[in-house]
Amino acid sequence: MTRAFSYPPAAEDDVQDDYHGTIVRDPYRWLEDPDSEQTREWVAAQNVLTENFLARVPVRDEIRNRLTQLWDYEKYSAPRQRGPYLFFQKNEGLQNQPVLYRQEGPDGEPQVLLDPNNLSDDGTVALVNYFPTPDGRLLAFALSASGSDWQEIHIVETETLEKYDEVIRFVKFTNAAWAPDGSGFFYSRYPEPGSMPDAPPSTHQRLYWHTLGTPQEEDRLVYARPDAPDLGFDPQVTQDGQYLVVHVWQGTDTRNRFYYRPLDGDGDLIRLLDEGDAAYTFVGNVGSRFYFLTDRDAPRGRIIAIDVAQAAGDTDAAALAEEIVPEGEAVSGVVIDAARLYGGRLVLVTMEHAAHAITIYDLAGERLGAVPLPAPGSIVELSGRQVLPTFYINFQSFLYPPAIFRYDLNRGELSPLYQPGVDVDPDDYETKQVFYESADGTRVPMFITHRRGLKLDGDNPTLLYGYGGFAVNLLPTFSVAWLVWLEMGGVVAIPNLRGGNEYGEAWHQAGMLEKKQNVFDDFIAAAEWLIASGYTSRERLAIMGGSNGGLLVAACMVQRPELFGAVICRVPVADMLRYHRFTAGRYWIPEYGNAEENPEHFRFLYAYSPLHNVRPGTTYPPTLIATADTDDRVVPMHAKKLAATLQAADAGANPILLRIETKAGHGLGKPTSKVIAELADIFTFLARTVGMAEDRDVRTVEEQ
Repeated sequence: MTRAFSYPPAAEDDVQDDYHGTIVRDPYRWLEDPDSEQTREWVAAQNVLTENFLARVPVRDEIRNRLTQLWDYEKYSAPRQRGPYLFFQKNEGLQNQPVLYRQEGPDGEPQVLLDPNNLSDDGTVALVNYFPTPDGRLLAFALSASGSDWQEIHIVETETLEKYDEVIRFVKFTNAAWAPDGSGFFYSRYPEPGSMPDAPPSTHQRLYWHTLGTPQEEDRLVYARPDAPDLGFDPQVTQDGQYLVVHVWQGTDTRNRFYYRPLDGDGDLIRLLDEGDAAYTFVGNVGSRFYFLTDRDAPRGRIIAIDVAQAAGDTDAAALAEEIVPEGEAVSGVVIDAARLYGGRLVLVTMEHAAHAITIYDLAGERLGAVPLPAPGSIVELSGRQVLPTFYINFQSFLYPPAIFRYDLNRGELSPLYQPGVDVDPDDYETKQVFYESADGTRVPMFITHRRGLKLDGDNPTLLYGYGGFAVNLLPTFSVAWLVWLEMGGVVAIPNLRGGNEYGEAWHQAGMLEKKQNVFDDFIAAAEWLIASGYTSRERLAIMGGSNGGLLVAACMVQRPELFGAVICRVPVADMLRYHRFTAGRYWIPEYGNAEENPEHFRFLYAYSPLHNVRPGTTYPPTLIATADTDDRVVPMHAKKLAATLQAADAGANPILLRIETKAGHGLGKPTSKVIAELADIFTFLARTVGMAEDRDVRTVEEQ
């Protein structure tokens, strides 16, 4: 076999596993150890190969410069009001991390509370969440280093900026829920490393109370479930200060439980909703009347109320619920995506064909009106308080940069608070929504954005982006990366695949476990539709996805390698037989299944697992696999093993490259400089493979 690309050698070990009578080889098991010298040398060689390839593309500097120019605009978060203060984050444009501010009232002078850019030389320490006390006097904030999910919680006095000595460690996936008087907060943490050596990773989360001004070692255990070590606990204190409420979760399963107790009590938590039969999202309370958004008996969501004074001790409290806002009729396709209780009213964010709307109801379920949004798009953030008549919205769309609006419930007025200026004229482009049929006849929506007047001549470089899992929605959002591709003459296509929640929980379930192939079929059908409709050709069609979307594009590539001109596979899940053994992987079992414990799960996971379906001697499209060395959510062994397997099996006509970022994780808190550098490399690769004609011959460059 003659190959145009010479790859770093990867030793093949004689490792194999027996899955319910089927022997499966795993020759690159050694790449699971990130710290071995063998792995480090192989990774370094892969990065050299990738850099040599990208460095020879003439437009690389031009792409990086344009990304930097477009990125340089002010970015705000929606303010959180506590007492008289507004708390918000702002990035001046190219700062590696946004800065946290406090401002007294809407017209006050912003005061810097925390600038994470001063916490590291390279911007790799990030502020990932913050929790003010109800009066705004104190602030707990969570820091993450190098993109890790693991965090440390610190505490500061917001007027004097005096920091408290204690640091809360061993935490991830938790709030800091302050008591009304600021005397301390509830939070959840995992066992100290080494204290439970026989426990699987990321298990035995426990709920604690931390008293302000004391060391973590003195924190009081509030609740634990040693009988159910996979449960997690997300605490809140109700805004009236009367109750501790706990969202009880198990991995990424959308079905959850809900516990509570009076805040002034010290007894066990009351298991109000403990069946794990549906999703229950706490919206707010008026006294003992608790409001929830649920998909129980309503896959597209409905609002219910439960009087906990009446339901206490009942084995099926949900059966006692009063329906406040019913599920929409099936023909409408409207899904309740989120709900809040602001100003004594219910604020509902709904989806219709993958675009958001906001509707206001009273607490009896009477519709009061709608918030007039500026365009079809997405509500990325909502922020408000139960007793205040105003709330804040972070709104954006494909061609509408993120803007912060203030809505007055009493006046029914939407007013802009922050509207950034971006160096692009949105009128030069257009977005349309189309519908196409998947392999089984299911109707799937897709957004397409491109320059106005695009010719459907089958010769437009097109980037097809997808996710399709975990009930995650791909709604119209703003992206500088898409703008750069549009300016390069490209088309961006984003289908709303099954596995998301765009049409409710049934849409999600149609793309999980044994039905995961539906997601791949939806994505492949989108590619075929774009080609048949004249937008692009096979040679000029690239696909991209990250995380579960990395699994998506990898699976589609190995199933239909002839269909795509290039593949961008970011932080992928690729080894579907062993993913649950690493860090947070066990959280995904409800979505994917467990090949080791369940023979039926093994059957369908083995059938589509990208790592196990690479075929020797196949010509795969040009592929760039991107990961990060400190990703502790989807560990980089997935990307490494997939790259080694593809490189060994590929017929050799196209590059199969691996890019491994340093001091970066799954994406959480990634500094701006690293984001721009990675995107510049991605679009350089695409320019070379499916984009600009003069850069598209990938076979004539000597790589070593």
